[in-house]
Amino acid sequence: MAKKVAALKRCGKTVVFTNGCFDLLHVGHVRYLAAARAMGDLLIVGVNSDASVRRLKGAARPIVPLSQRLEVLAALAVVDYVVAFGAATPLGLITALAPDVLVKGADWATTDIVGKHIVEQGGGRVVRVRMTPNLSTTRLISRIVGRQTDTITTHPAPR
Repeated sequence: MAKKVAALKRCGKTVVFTNGCFDLLHVGHVRYLAAARAMGDLLIVGVNSDASVRRLKGAARPIVPLSQRLEVLAALAVVDYVVAFGAATPLGLITALAPDVLVKGADWATTDIVGKHIVEQGGGRVVRVRMTPNLSTTRLISRIVGRQTDTITTHPAPR
């Protein structure tokens, strides 16, 4: 991927990179990825491995395995490439790819954005994108679990 990105950059393409777990893809993800893609000529999405997601989110996650998360993301028109990573952070991937634009959600403090210094040292920029309010995978899972609990208590087993 690094060789491909270098060749694209030599052709004058602006490379945008973002990363995340992208477990249970929802409209907030789609809007975020569309905003990221609008900042350049192509969008590369780094995706946390299953083990990495478990370390970040707990033993019950991810809901969707890596191979399926990659396939769904790759099918989106705004996403040009997907790359999995297993490290705690995407720093190695960002270093190898040297994107022109690094995008993260506005819920991240600028000082906490991994790879910020790498991108800026290379002449690139870091952009924080406003997130769609009240949309998150964690919130979606809570709604699903809550509805399942309601269903179970509303419809007791016959006696």
